Amino acid sequence: MSRIAVPAREAAPAAAQPLLDAVEKQLGVVPNLYRLIALSPPVLQGVLGLGGALAKTLNVKTRERIALAVAQINGCDYCLSAHTYLGLNLAKIDAEEIALNRRGASSDPVANAAVAFAVAVTRSRGQVSDVDLTAVRAAGFTDAQIVEIVAVVAENVLTNFLNNVAGTEIDFPVVRAAEQV
Repeated sequence: MSRIAVPAREAAPAAAQPLLDAVEKQLGVVPNLYRLIALSPPVLQGVLGLGGALAKTLNVKTRERIALAVAQINGCDYCLSAHTYLGLNLAKIDAEEIALNRRGASSDPVANAAVAFAVAVTRSRGQVSDVDLTAVRAAGFTDAQIVEIVAVVAENVLTNFLNNVAGTEIDFPVVRAAEQV
């Protein structure tokens, strides 16, 4: 049960309506997460801006793999459900790979380095070791891409925390972080 009331699409603040229109145009629906964030139009604008910018970084599979690992660590059932759905249907990641991603790994060696680094960033709250940096660089990631991985982690931590605080009702096929894979 939601602890913060998620407004109906038409009841969201007027300043959020054009932003929600853009979400609907892109996704075909307005997920509960975006209606929750619409309670604060400036935050919605910021989240959408960050998401749009990060869509130009890394690749969709890597971003989804990171999102899955971070949601699992943060115990965010909403984001884990959403990114499992997106991973399967948008990024075309198979179920075995999604299970690995939730455990902070990948069957692809380069993606594994990115996911492992994202896990280190999340668990250490950014206080990663020199070994963590050396490993991600050894996999071929540039310093610019390391910045991008950290930004994807931050984007996901934000939505994980918002959904955990709000208890947002899941509007995707439900996946629970408590389930070990």
